[in-house]
Amino acid sequence: MTSLWRNREFNLLWTSQSLSDLGDGIASLALSLLVLVKTGSPVSAGLVGTATQAARLMFRLPAGVLVDRVDRRRALISCDSVRLLIFTVLTAAVLTDRASLPLILVVAVVDAAASAVFSTAEDASLLSIVPAGQLSDAVARNEARSYGTALAGPPLGGVLFTLGHAVPFAANVVSYLVSIVAVLFIRKPLQAPREDKPQTYGVALAEGIRFVLTHPFLRTLMLVAAPLNFAITGVIFTVIVALQRHGTAPAVIGLTETIVAAGGLLGAVAAPAIQRRLGLVPLVRTLCWIAAALLATAALFTSSIAAAIPVALTVFLGPACNAALFGFQVSITPDRLQGRVNSVIMVAATSMAALSPLLAGTLLAWRGPTTAILFFAAAVAASALIATVGTGLRWTPQPEPAIAA
Repeated sequence: MTSLWRNREFNLLWTSQSLSDLGDGIASLALSLLVLVKTGSPVSAGLVGTATQAARLMFRLPAGVLVDRVDRRRALISCDSVRLLIFTVLTAAVLTDRASLPLILVVAVVDAAASAVFSTAEDASLLSIVPAGQLSDAVARNEARSYGTALAGPPLGGVLFTLGHAVPFAANVVSYLVSIVAVLFIRKPLQAPREDKPQTYGVALAEGIRFVLTHPFLRTLMLVAAPLNFAITGVIFTVIVALQRHGTAPAVIGLTETIVAAGGLLGAVAAPAIQRRLGLVPLVRTLCWIAAALLATAALFTSSIAAAIPVALTVFLGPACNAALFGFQVSITPDRLQGRVNSVIMVAATSMAALSPLLAGTLLAWRGPTTAILFFAAAVAASALIATVGTGLRWTPQPEPAIAA
């Protein structure tokens, strides 16, 4: 095996997704700012944000079926081509002062749907271009990319928006164009040969769900990942609301998410080294128990930005765990099921997180921020208990050790 840094196909795919992710980050803020400029309504801006998240979640399962059925390279190119087209239309509409709320909503939903398909196709393609022993390192590289673009995208979108309302959307067009070129230069096929007669949508989706639910490791993966995402999202929301209630300056509140994202980025960089020091099972169990303790510690600092530090330390450990778990998931899943298995697990892991703000707000109003944070810490403790005493991870064979990336 050569280093991932010398894996031409992986680096082209990674670059393509980086540009697409950066485009998403730029658009997420720029679209909200555009709605506020056009309507002056925070409710309308919230509607666009909610529609985006709902579309991304709704299209995840269909995306899994699609990328297991079609040529994945064409799926990647088609997704970026669609996004390039809609942002070209939006750029022209902004320049001619014809950007309406319905148009912005359509752009946001189509962009989210294409993003769901693109990311699923990329994840499903890893098995075809990355050796089994490097899969966890590849996932760690992807985690670093996600945190990096999450840090850079929104601020860049804000800066570009101040230069001109159409500028961030024109920048998106360029990012998707370069992404398409990167995918076109990938030589290897991104999937195994297809079956002659594809299954119907219902049968194909049912096969993916059944594979996940009947596999002990994958069932445990969902039971560990879902509470972690749920708890981290809930604690961040609770901390932000608690700081606002204490009269903290908006700029300081915004720094909270920056600290957390920085912790994730540093953790993604350190993930390969952490994985090599700990095996898969000890890593998952250690992360869960440490995360439960760290999140509980955040309950002591609900009136201070210091609450972001234990959350950032929790997120620091997350990429190593994600890389180990999802890298192993890719290695044990047949290529023809990669898209469906990934989409089923991602929907399970993110659906709970979508409920976190609502539940956090309810607990805040009822018992205050300390109770809310302790509740989410208890959810992580439950997942730690599952990882410790459950059978899903106990006899899991270890993947081949990864070489330095």
